[in-house]
Amino acid sequence: MKLTFIGADHEVTGSCHYLEACGKHILVDYGMEQGVNTYENAPLPVQEGMIDYVLLTHAHVDHSGMLPQLHARGFRGQVFMTDASADLCSIMLRDCAHIQMQEAEWKNRKAKRHAGMDAAEPVYTMEDAEGIIKRIVPCHYDTVIELCEGIRIRFTDIGHLLGSSSIEVWMEEEGQQRKIVFSGDIGNTDQPLIKDPQKTEEADYVVIESTYGDRLHSAERPDYAAELAEILNETFAKGGNVVIPSFAVGRTQEMLYFLRKIKAERLVKNFPDFPVYVDSPLAVEATGIFHKNIYTCFDEEAMALVKSGVNPLQFPGLHLAITSDESKAINFDDTPKVILSASGMCDAGRIRHHLKHNLWRPECTVLFVGYQSVGTLGRSIVDGAEEVKLFGEMITVRAQVRKLTGMSGHADKNGLLDWIGGFRQKPKRVFVVHGEDSVCDSFRDCLTNEYGYRAYAPYSGTRFDLLTDQIEYEAAPVAIRKKQKKASDVFSRLLAAGQRLLSVIQKNEGGANKDLAKFADQVNSLCDKWDRD
Repeated sequence: MKLTFIGADHEVTGSCHYLEACGKHILVDYGMEQGVNTYENAPLPVQEGMIDYVLLTHAHVDHSGMLPQLHARGFRGQVFMTDASADLCSIMLRDCAHIQMQEAEWKNRKAKRHAGMDAAEPVYTMEDAEGIIKRIVPCHYDTVIELCEGIRIRFTDIGHLLGSSSIEVWMEEEGQQRKIVFSGDIGNTDQPLIKDPQKTEEADYVVIESTYGDRLHSAERPDYAAELAEILNETFAKGGNVVIPSFAVGRTQEMLYFLRKIKAERLVKNFPDFPVYVDSPLAVEATGIFHKNIYTCFDEEAMALVKSGVNPLQFPGLHLAITSDESKAINFDDTPKVILSASGMCDAGRIRHHLKHNLWRPECTVLFVGYQSVGTLGRSIVDGAEEVKLFGEMITVRAQVRKLTGMSGHADKNGLLDWIGGFRQKPKRVFVVHGEDSVCDSFRDCLTNEYGYRAYAPYSGTRFDLLTDQIEYEAAPVAIRKKQKKASDVFSRLLAAGQRLLSVIQKNEGGANKDLAKFADQVNSLCDKWDRD
């Protein structure tokens, strides 16, 4: 039984852990890296075609976004996740593929105008997204599932996003038993719509996130509806728009919840009928999935509204922009309005068009309601950039830039400590991941020095033996200095296909001679067709 740390180690995005047990190869999350990455990630210890299972904590792209590439490179196992996560991944992974293909198309149009630029290939395609979606196995919360002989799993609501979970993994090998718990992203308490994080009582080992492991949210929970209403009043009085870069899944639905309350209580007195535009097809689809999962995922406050006949995510003046023409029309309407658009960090999607039309206007407000990774456009604006580049044009930042402080789907330091304190006995070890470099170290030291845990913050590539309770290989931080020219994505895909063929051949050892001979003839025929010698 061995655990290897691959992604989101001393970094916040690109979550991935590799677990080897009972002869099986298992990934826990396979996320996309976003923003600036300080350290180089280790490669997977085995070829993608050798992976048997993926366990997904939740649908956010930094945990799920590379699953289609896994399929493109030969993975044909099963992907286990909660029911709501399965619903969300079915739309989010298609959206990711669409973005990858759009970006490759844009780069290729640019390449035609500049001699010497290589043609770009998408990281993965819509076909890859569809392929991985077909391999998803939806699971109920709080249900023990036998993954295979010797391995059982269970998903527990962790209160971070609709369908988010911590994952318990029980393993039995050679008469020895171990249990490891992956926290996933631990949710903040008292969030709108979804339930608070649930705790787990027993574990030998725990892998815990540390996004906000060095800070505390406000002791007194802010009145977000009142704060938002004040911003709306001020901006509308000047004749401006309130542009909100918002993650399509999770944060957009929370903002709709607050906006419904503002309208119902008439908190924007001089502009009670202000329009609200949700300009993100993904956000519109995700909102429908929130409705579908009301009875399994909504908290008591949201359920009380539902039982009284109130839809917590709908209200008069709400407009859903699906087509590109509907999106463009928003900026040709002079009525002061709220524009909710993705992506939440402003690095892609329709939000960039709305920033181009509104950032230079002093009467407008750009309101940030979520975490902005280092290196993203959103982070640049929050940090006070005087101008930013959008679609090849420098745009001066004259709009008011505001933040709803403390609004986070992540637990703060006390929330993390409260969750890990729920175990009846201290785990043998606690592995600290999913935090910026200094935060991982700070939270590890807190757990060790103040609470008596055996805590460790691994770098990517570190391998731990769960049977001997020993670090088998301790990786050092490998800084990213200069991007090396890589083989094209298409050739990488071909190499991965060859690796998968080799793994399939190995799995057929011991088969009937007649079948093996037929297989060998088919492989040789393929080689004859493509051999360039």
